[in-house]
Amino acid sequence: MSKILIRGAQVLGGEAQDVLIDGETIAEVGTGIEAGDAQVIEADGKILLPGLVDLHTHLREPGREDSETVLTGTKAAAKGGWTAVHAMANTFPVADTAGVVEQVWRLGKESGYCDVQPIGAVTVGLEGKQLAELGAMHESAAGVVVFSDDGKCVDDAVIMRRALEYVKAFDGVVAQHAQEPRLTEGAQMNEGVVSAELGLGGWPAVAEESIIARDVLLAEHVGSRVHICHLSTAGSVEIVRWAKSRGIDVTAEVTPHHLLLTDEMVRTYNPVYKVNPPLRTENDVMALREALADGTIDIVATDHAPHPHEDKDCEWAAAAMGMVGLETALSVIQHTMVDTGLLDWAGVAQRMSVNPAKIGRLAGHGRPVSAGEPANLTLVDPAYRGPVDSAEFASRSRNTPYEGLELPGRVTHTFLRGRATVIDGKLA
Repeated sequence: MSKILIRGAQVLGGEAQDVLIDGETIAEVGTGIEAGDAQVIEADGKILLPGLVDLHTHLREPGREDSETVLTGTKAAAKGGWTAVHAMANTFPVADTAGVVEQVWRLGKESGYCDVQPIGAVTVGLEGKQLAELGAMHESAAGVVVFSDDGKCVDDAVIMRRALEYVKAFDGVVAQHAQEPRLTEGAQMNEGVVSAELGLGGWPAVAEESIIARDVLLAEHVGSRVHICHLSTAGSVEIVRWAKSRGIDVTAEVTPHHLLLTDEMVRTYNPVYKVNPPLRTENDVMALREALADGTIDIVATDHAPHPHEDKDCEWAAAAMGMVGLETALSVIQHTMVDTGLLDWAGVAQRMSVNPAKIGRLAGHGRPVSAGEPANLTLVDPAYRGPVDSAEFASRSRNTPYEGLELPGRVTHTFLRGRATVIDGKLA
């Protein structure tokens, strides 16, 4: 593998520096580094970040390869600057056994575009009745540490307690999809003024908040780690903030779309805006931004949820829930958090690389940009402005809510252990 010299990049948005990659590692960081026989990438004005880590991705394989495959999903991830993604368990068959998680892990190895860390199901078949083979999945080649029934809530308190107790043995974490099912039966969008005016079934904030409140108390009682998926309401922020003040081992994520879009979008009846949890109010959006800035919310996670066009190109009530997000996430975060002054680029690196790698116990990712570290890196052009064009996506699906919207920033290069997966914005 040849040497690569990234010349004049702003490391974490700081002073311009040269970064020399030799093989799979960063050999040197400084100024005036001699290129020698290295390939040179001129990075004046660009931001160099550690490779992004997504704790919440749906790759759909096995079973829904019409939506996405591990290969197409990891290509999309690389284009978005991600060097590692955690693949959710709601596949067909469900990733609730060592065999299925190993299959996903091996497909990730074969793809070569980013590391794929499977997430195991908490319960058999995501049915919420019986614990899945948590220990066997952890002991498998995939080394599963994060477990989630995402798409469904582990609503049985006894099952949730047992899961939290079980994962303690190997420092695992249960990632909860906080949605009390009885409070969201028939729900189509956020419960509020807009749902009342449109006559659509409302999805109350308390359906999320009540589960989070229960689960942080369970985590405290058991002394275990709990992670809150796609937190979406101002009330949820306050509960997590309170739990952290008590020393409870809770972490939380927010999606890019919940930092930008509101339930007002649903007035268009365009199913591209139908998502779980639903788009909330402007007040919620602002509370989420502040919570991400002050660290109450630990990470950004995409909840990349690809669907074929027939599952979205239909009437609102029949449409599937979810949005693709891997290829637009960093641009949305620049738009909502960096360009607004809420976060600097070092803060972005913390929330999109360092913290998610730490929560997922993912070695080799979320590391400092310094000599001797793995060369998992993302180079971003923050000055770029351009409309989102889903025709250019590497993802197999096109269900983006940002079509035609002008967003800032573009990933120009992504490196996975010193090998370029993206060069000048194109897949290598």
